[in-house]
Amino acid sequence: EDEQIVAEIMKRRFFPALITHKAWEGFHFAGHEIRITETTDFYGAVVWPSALVLCYFLETNTKQYNLVDKHVIEIGAGTGLVSIVASLLGALVTATDLPELLGNLQHNVLQNTKLKCKHQPCVKELSWGADLEKNFPRSSCNFDYIMAADVVYHHPFLDELLVTFDHLCKNDTVILWAMKFRLEKENQFVGRFQTLFDLEVISNFPSLNITLYKAMRKGRMK
Repeated sequence: EDEQIVAEIMKRRFFPALITHKAWEGFHFAGHEIRITETTDFYGAVVWPSALVLCYFLETNTKQYNLVDKHVIEIGAGTGLVSIVASLLGALVTATDLPELLGNLQHNVLQNTKLKCKHQPCVKELSWGADLEKNFPRSSCNFDYIMAADVVYHHPFLDELLVTFDHLCKNDTVILWAMKFRLEKENQFVGRFQTLFDLEVISNFPSLNITLYKAMRKGRMK
């Protein structure tokens, strides 16, 4: 079953028939052809398999997770694929990442959502753990969903990532988080995450070493 679903997920990706001056990949999600421009300069400027897993889940579980008119923030949006798919599914999306990634992120989001979505998504800078109350004040930022794909890898900002989840998550916020397991240090983050949040495995893909989680504040999971 794992291999069948993974094969279905990976079939959603396609590549240009002709080589162009800009590298891009194509994806079929939410009834649209999505073209993502990539760059090899940064980790966040490439589409990783965790993003495809999360996009596939969003598309195939619209009854249980209806995104229409829901407020969604994606942290570590990278190339923007998850934010684009959530927008095409009707959500009010804020796609966030580091300042050096915003140009490419904005390009991809605009190119794939303009005149196609109920709500035009916005792109905003978010450096984990930095100026959170200033840029995302608790009093006015109320997100129904926080989405994250492959945000836990070999980087020195895991403490700041946990602080960011904590700041953005209200009592009724649902976190949808796809994680590829790599090294023990990164794997330990799950245990630390569970000190603040209840965690449920939604899907598991051993062939990709990816797990898709649902999380909420402790005591709030139904």
